[in-house]
Amino acid sequence: MTLDLPMPVANYFFADTSDSEAVAQCFTENTVVKDEGCTFKGQPAIRQWKADASAKYQYTCEPFVCERRDGQVIVTSRLTGNFPGSPVNLQYFFRLEGDKIKTLEITL
Repeated sequence: MTLDLPMPVANYFFADTSDSEAVAQCFTENTVVKDEGCTFKGQPAIRQWKADASAKYQYTCEPFVCERRDGQVIVTSRLTGNFPGSPVNLQYFFRLEGDKIKTLEITL
């Protein structure tokens, strides 16, 4: 089954398989990301967040549900890797601005 992901969201999941710079380029300059109880603001912080996560864990991410609600794109994805509790289903709450991601919050 292929999901109909908005292009900025599809770009994010594709970039997440390559490198932190590619991920950072998916976001606006003044973006905000919340993940694992931390908040990251701006592309440099996003770049570092993804670099740190990639250095710490090896994982695959498989989106399987996409819905739109309250101005957000909500994607549920199965994350499998070498981290405690693997595998786990995570929800990604995206707010978009044009062809970029304005905000992202990742939750269990």
